[in-house]
Amino acid sequence: VIPNKLVHSILEFYLTATMYCLFQLTMSLNSSTLLNEENSQGPKRNSECLESLELETPSSFQDNPLQRLQLASQEVLEKAKKSGRSKCPRCSSSRMFYCYTCFVPVETVPTKEIPIVKLPLKIDIIKHPNETDGKSTAVHAKLLAPDDVTIYKYPCIPEYKEKRHEIALVFPGPDSVSVKDIAFHLQKYSKRGLCDKDDDCSREPFRKQAKMEPKEEKNLNECILNNRNEGTRLKKIIFIDSTWNQTNKIITDERLQGLLQIELKTRKTCFWRHQKGKPDTYLSTIEAIYYFLVDYHQEILKESYKGQYDNLLFFFSFMYTLIKNAKCCAGKE
Repeated sequence: VIPNKLVHSILEFYLTATMYCLFQLTMSLNSSTLLNEENSQGPKRNSECLESLELETPSSFQDNPLQRLQLASQEVLEKAKKSGRSKCPRCSSSRMFYCYTCFVPVETVPTKEIPIVKLPLKIDIIKHPNETDGKSTAVHAKLLAPDDVTIYKYPCIPEYKEKRHEIALVFPGPDSVSVKDIAFHLQKYSKRGLCDKDDDCSREPFRKQAKMEPKEEKNLNECILNNRNEGTRLKKIIFIDSTWNQTNKIITDERLQGLLQIELKTRKTCFWRHQKGKPDTYLSTIEAIYYFLVDYHQEILKESYKGQYDNLLFFFSFMYTLIKNAKCCAGKE
């Protein structure tokens, strides 16, 4: 006869062992199911990622600082991307979207489908000879504002000394000023420039001259005032296109000395080739041009900005999206 205590102990042991086996079996089945679901969704996820690379626009990214731009349709760039590289109509070189040596769109990107931007002043871009053409964003400005942008390859640049009362250089430095202070700082060049133009700067005051009729005196004063206002108006802005380590050779050139320097202190770059060790306020060339014009429009022209220059980032924003999507698919973001 087996004691009751022993029977209970044997039953308890078998019950515990059975429950443990059932638990292990359940866990194994769940793991297998999850693994199968993961494997089955893998191709789907990869496919969705590739589709997003083809179809997403800048507004698809909540953290995209370019998402509010008022841009022309970029469908022409989407089509060109799918077609692959094409020939430059001038030099026949194989390029994507545009030729960075001839400053024209390739054959798959019709010129009529590229937006043209009218600028309020002229822009000179001084390009360092060692700056890689294919990596430069300066060509974007020439493509999108061809009538107002000129690109020079250093050291072949104009003489600016005689026009420095109406020219400024965008470059950070200890003496650089903000956009809103341009007119104030150009006055010292304006006064000097007016005296160079007028032979009678040392003439006697008007009160000692022959008496004039009130109407004539009023017209003369208006003329003088207009001349002075004209002298303080910025007509051309210069940008340097190079890596930050290469700028010293250009910025120290005697032809650029004495020019008013402007710094864009509040903007941050979105450029995918941002140089390590440099602050994020160091912008790419096309970003600097765009942000300067936005500030100039608001601070100097005193007009509300309604996207007039947004299309200057037509190519930049498209490339930004492509690269961001590619990084997303590669798991880098």
